[in-house]
Amino acid sequence: MTTAASTDLSLMAHLLRRAGFGSDRAELERYAARSYEDVVDDLLNPERFSEPEDEILTRFYPHLQANKDNPAVWNGRWFYRMVNTERPLEEKMTLFWHGVFATGWTKSEHTPTMVDHIQMLRTNCMANFRKLLLGISRDPAMIFWLDNNENHGEAINENYGREILELFSMGIGNYTEDDIKSAARAFTGWTYDTPVALYPFGHFDVNYRFRADDHDDGQKTFLGHTGNLDGEDIVNIIAEQEATARFISRHLYNFFVADEAQVPAWSIEPPADPAAIDDMVKTWISSNADIKEVMRTLFNSEWFKAARFKHVKSPTEFVASVLKLSGEYAEPAPDLHKLEGVIVTMGQKLMDPPSVEGWHTGKEWIDGGTLTERVNYAIDTLNDPKKPGVKAIIEHISSQGNLTSPEQLVDSVLELVGPLEVEDATRAALIAHAQTDGALDWSSDAASETSSSRVVQMLTLVVSAREFQFS
Repeated sequence: MTTAASTDLSLMAHLLRRAGFGSDRAELERYAARSYEDVVDDLLNPERFSEPEDEILTRFYPHLQANKDNPAVWNGRWFYRMVNTERPLEEKMTLFWHGVFATGWTKSEHTPTMVDHIQMLRTNCMANFRKLLLGISRDPAMIFWLDNNENHGEAINENYGREILELFSMGIGNYTEDDIKSAARAFTGWTYDTPVALYPFGHFDVNYRFRADDHDDGQKTFLGHTGNLDGEDIVNIIAEQEATARFISRHLYNFFVADEAQVPAWSIEPPADPAAIDDMVKTWISSNADIKEVMRTLFNSEWFKAARFKHVKSPTEFVASVLKLSGEYAEPAPDLHKLEGVIVTMGQKLMDPPSVEGWHTGKEWIDGGTLTERVNYAIDTLNDPKKPGVKAIIEHISSQGNLTSPEQLVDSVLELVGPLEVEDATRAALIAHAQTDGALDWSSDAASETSSSRVVQMLTLVVSAREFQFS
């Protein structure tokens, strides 16, 4: 086992980028003082740590007590959790499942159900897959999103029955049209109580309701199982399938390990690393679909440890990682809601994916416009020596001695924002720029002020590099 004293900083930084949203240097060193396996175990057991204090956030947004219909405020609060939580994997898994069980605000325009939907994902994110899939099936936001409120015992609507198989569990090619019909019949009567209108009376929660009088209780055959099957039976049967284990494992690989092809191609394009998928499938089967144990296998594997900078950050991951570096929002602030607009310009809106398929990932996050938005945001956020994270970087470099060579400046900044691995050409270009003004001088107040400005400039150049787009 890796000893606490020998935990590699680069490896720990990799884990914190994938199992969370990155770290500043002080946080990284605290984690790296422990063994890798112990850190993984803590990440997988978030209940050992306190949650961010929602009460404090509520003081900054008191209007939410009477008016919950503002997605930007709730997404700002989610960013606050991402940046400050002592339970980073919980938030990262919530984001992961939000992309798999893609459910959007645009259709319902009812924010309270979306807030409850995200909380349901957070509560069940590392539970047994059955519990998570059952939670989704009883989730009012999902029920409305995929029309299961229109799925009646005498007139079935196949929308949810199809998507629970195609996109939420097994993938195309592992079921028949008859299986879809049987699943739809099993979920008849799974609906919700119609809420009071949002306006002008207030913003009321929506509750799941099972209507026995609207449920088809006839005999059904689903994936070889015959009987008076209901939705819970469907969920249990799905979780037992190897096809489900493979499909969800590929989702996990794509999100936590390395970018894969887009989901619609999976039925014809094999995984990039079939052995990695096999490892997770074995754990799925032996643990009876325990997501926590599948994640343990993932994080402790050699293929995960080797997959550094193989994943393009989503807009949410990118913004959160920049905020971790800047040290902003360690305390709540009234402008958290503006972060929604930031990620929208980069191609993502939390609580409102573009379709039931979710967001296309990997290199599809990047085009000329979105890359410009990313670079500009990183520069604007980190171009301030007074911000806590930037100040800490300056102090770390100045503590190395009175003179800092151009090479030391570049390597120190790369180390402190990652450690970030860059191509030789990128490092050479950064050094060439640093050499134009020679070594940094920390011998006097005036010289230190100039050197601090140069550190900030180098920091903005590093986060503008192509390699910073990867985690």
